[in-house]
Order: sequence, then C-alpha cells, then structure tokens
Amino acid sequence: MERRRSLLVSTLMVLFFFNIHHLQVMSCPEPLASNCTDQDRKLLEFPLNLEYLEAEFFLYGALGFGLDKVAPNLTMGGPSPIGAQKAKLDPLTRDIILQFAWQEVGHLRAIKKTVKGFARPQLDLSKKAFAKVMDDAFGKKFIPPFNPYANSYNYLIASYLVPYVGLTGYVGANPKLQCPASRKLVAGLLGVESGQDAVIRTMLYAKAAHIVYPYGITVAAFTNKISELRNKLGKMGVKDEGLVVPKSMGAEGQIPGNVLAGDEMSVAFDRTPEEILRIVYGSGNESVPGGFYPKGADGDIAKSYLVKS
Repeated sequence: MERRRSLLVSTLMVLFFFNIHHLQVMSCPEPLASNCTDQDRKLLEFPLNLEYLEAEFFLYGALGFGLDKVAPNLTMGGPSPIGAQKAKLDPLTRDIILQFAWQEVGHLRAIKKTVKGFARPQLDLSKKAFAKVMDDAFGKKFIPPFNPYANSYNYLIASYLVPYVGLTGYVGANPKLQCPASRKLVAGLLGVESGQDAVIRTMLYAKAAHIVYPYGITVAAFTNKISELRNKLGKMGVKDEGLVVPKSMGAEGQIPGNVLAGDEMSVAFDRTPEEILRIVYGSGNESVPGGFYPKGADGDIAKSYLVKS
C-alpha cells in the first residue's frame, strides 16, 4: 500500500513539472524571443547617437567637460567631441542644464543596461556646426556667426535643437517594439526627454519677444525657423512647430501660443530613424553624414545607410 502511494505521488510530480515546462515553452516560443531581441536591439541602440550628443552638449555647457571625465566607461573609447565648451550661463539656466546633463548620463546607462550599444560616435559640437544650422534655417549667413556658448539665450536656442528630435524618435519607435521591457524603457526615456523639451520651450516662450543680439531677430522667430528647417530636412511634412504659430495650428485651433508641439489633436509627432538622420546630418539625406555627425551615426540602422552611400 505504501509503495503504491509513493508511486502515485512520484507520477503526479512528474506530470506537474512536465505541464509547467510545457506551459513555459508555449508562452515564450524561442523564435519570437529571438526576433524580438534583434529588432528591439536595433531600435534601442539607435537613440544612443542622440543621447551621446545631448549628454556631451549639456555637460560641456554647464561644466566645461564631458563624459571623458564624468563617466568615461560609457564612451567605450569613442572620440571626444569637437569644439564643445562651457557656456556663459546665468545661475538658473546652468542649474537646469546641469540637471539635464546628469539625466542624459542616466539615459546612456539605462540603454546600455538593456543592449550592448556602441562607442560614442564623433560629434561636432563646435560653434561652427551650430552656426551652420542657424544660417541654413534663415537662408543667410549671420554676422557674427551664431555662437551657442555666448550667453543663456543663445544656449537655450541651441538646446531647442536637441531633445525634441530625440523624443519624436522615441514616439516613432515605441509601436515597433515587441518586448514589454523595451517598450517600458522607451516610455521612460520619452517621459524625461519630453520634460526636457517642455522646460526649454517654456523658458524660451517666457522670452519669446526678446530680440536676440546682434541679429535683431526674436526668440520666437528663431524657434519657428529651426522647426521649419527640420521639417524641410525630414521630408515628411510638418512634424515640428515653433513657439508661436498661426491660431489655426494651435491647440484645438484656439490659440497661437505653442509651448508644447503636437498634431491637430495635440498628440506628439513621431519620426523614423531615417528622418532623424536627415535632420542631424543637416543634409536631408540619411546616407550623407555631416552636421553634428561628421563621420556618421553608429548602430546597425545608421550604418546600413552609410554602406549605401
């Protein structure tokens, strides 16, 4: 009797563990996991290009030095940025930019905790690189050349160039991700990037009518021209709006103030990696490097276009 009871218990235990294993296999088939990992990896690695740029620009702007000093392991041996320097910022602006800088260091850590990533690409954060963007935006050569590091107004206008492009990329990537963990990470990154962009836009909006010396152009006009340039380079219609827009383009068509950019239902715009490359290269072509990435961006997605060039 005791022997039969022992045999029955053993049989039930074998069946139990077999069923548990069978359910685990059914719930997470290997091919799906592999496809998910590979696609998500490419989409999660691509934003590192922009996170590197933001981290270096904000760190240098606030401190006068960058990742090589505060987190050299995150660079993975990539070259130091060209021309980055400390900006002449008022105390409040410096405080906020320094907060952004450390947030970007955290973003690099978060992404690299999830995917292997790649070394910091060559970045051009020189006065010349930013001056060219402004010249292209206005269709004329500024004299003297625009200097992002000259004062708080210039630096905030230059910062207007940075987080927004990244956040539209996160919006575009999210529906393409297959793994819940990847979507969670991107949602978290998007939340903070959107917050940074909102703070920058709010600070600029508070001074929208200020005339930027010595150009005789308002802060609002700078943002509008930059947004128009990004739309032109992206080649996918209006996905960018300045601080003051025609009333018909404002929230619910009711107001010209545009402290947050969004579509006709005030939903954030999305961009593909190809659109982002066209913008940050300044060439309007994802296969032609330049702008802030003189040697091109890194990662499988970006490199797939460089190979074709």
